Amino acid sequence: MFRDIRRFKQALSKEECQEILVNEVRGVLSVLGDDDYPYGMPINHWYNPENGKIYFHAGPGGHREDAVKKHDKVSFCVYDSGYRKEDEWALNIKSVIAFGRISIVEDKEEAMNAIIGLSHKFTQDDEYIQDDINRNGNIVVCLCLTPEHITGKLVNES
Repeated sequence: MFRDIRRFKQALSKEECQEILVNEVRGVLSVLGDDDYPYGMPINHWYNPENGKIYFHAGPGGHREDAVKKHDKVSFCVYDSGYRKEDEWALNIKSVIAFGRISIVEDKEEAMNAIIGLSHKFTQDDEYIQDDINRNGNIVVCLCLTPEHITGKLVNES
């Protein structure tokens, strides 16, 4: 069903893919939007290595939520900041693409764990996080991407 990476020598291991999902803070979530146009949006995420799922938060309503309710198949692309080898201009970038199904998290405990996990990517200030949850937690929509296929590769831009 899913294609193999054509340049298999550039493929990242499962562990390298997970490392990128854990460490990078944002990527591009692509959904099928209005009138079936692709809709890609930059978005923060939290990858839970315990269950292998990727979580996002959003405000209620809007294009993203409508698209997810209409069609649950999505892709999510994350890439690192890259590096240059000494005396080379080309950037080397590791990227990961996850294909899967997304849904709105209805379980309050799962949603809260995801929101806290996502918040910890930006701050370790638990008091700030709890205050934010107290102020905005009742309006936050938590989304969960259950990956069906994950690939990663190292690309040299030369």
